[in-house]
Amino acid sequence: MPIPECAPARPVSRRPLRRLPAGAVDCHFHVFGPESRFPFAPGRSYTPPDASIADYETLAGTLGFSRAVIVQPSVYGLDNRRTLSFLRESSIPARAVLVLDPDISDRELEALHESGVRGVRVNLVFAAGLALEAASTLADKIRGLGWHLQFLADVSRIENLKEIVASLDIPVVFDHLGHVPAGKGVGDEGFQTLLSFVRDARAWVKLTGAYRVTGMQTPPYGDVAPFVEALVEAGPSQLVSGTDWPHPSIPVSMPDDTDLIDMFANWVSDESLRQRIFVENPERLYGFPAWGNECRSVK
Repeated sequence: MPIPECAPARPVSRRPLRRLPAGAVDCHFHVFGPESRFPFAPGRSYTPPDASIADYETLAGTLGFSRAVIVQPSVYGLDNRRTLSFLRESSIPARAVLVLDPDISDRELEALHESGVRGVRVNLVFAAGLALEAASTLADKIRGLGWHLQFLADVSRIENLKEIVASLDIPVVFDHLGHVPAGKGVGDEGFQTLLSFVRDARAWVKLTGAYRVTGMQTPPYGDVAPFVEALVEAGPSQLVSGTDWPHPSIPVSMPDDTDLIDMFANWVSDESLRQRIFVENPERLYGFPAWGNECRSVK
């Protein structure tokens, strides 16, 4: 069966109607290609188009992001070279979340920490990701570094979610609003469990990828707004956001990135909340220096 090819991101068209806070951090995006230099994993679920560091820097500058957290995509499996290249080559202060083999050595982990890595992704949605069984082993290895585990998973479909999070005993981050299909509603048991994690500061949630859970084809994805509102009410200090650029493997028409930022501004309009979500919370989670510090090194 052929591997589906993804549409490219739309060129960024304009600045947002409302500026992001100074020092805003894009907490979720990827770079891809060229395939000749960075081959994709054979067991992947999709094939993305090239999305370069220069392309991302243009996007970030137009939207108003000053710092960034690049996330290893499933299509590269355990080969983190393309993701790590961003830390070396981009002019944007950055951190990274990788996909790692549970057998990785402490020495390798320490070197990755020095380069700016701060988390490990566990992918339960797309093929070629890391299996859940590896989470406990990885948690033990990265605990002393202050890293977190990041789950790409539909929390409405995970059994024993409370027990899993409690057993890991390290910070846990859930991608894309917990990936619960909007049609299930905020009363879904898994989403309610996620809200309890946020309320008790036992987990973080990324307010990203609304188009991954919506039942609508175009923004403003009104069916997702109640999920964002519930998460903000539960624990605004446990939330971060980002672009999810270049939006690989999505079930809707390719959105305009500026429209997505404007949509979020309508969902979260309070300036103090926006300051937390875009600046202060990412500084805590990823160890960025406080914005305005003269030393803005990611090392």
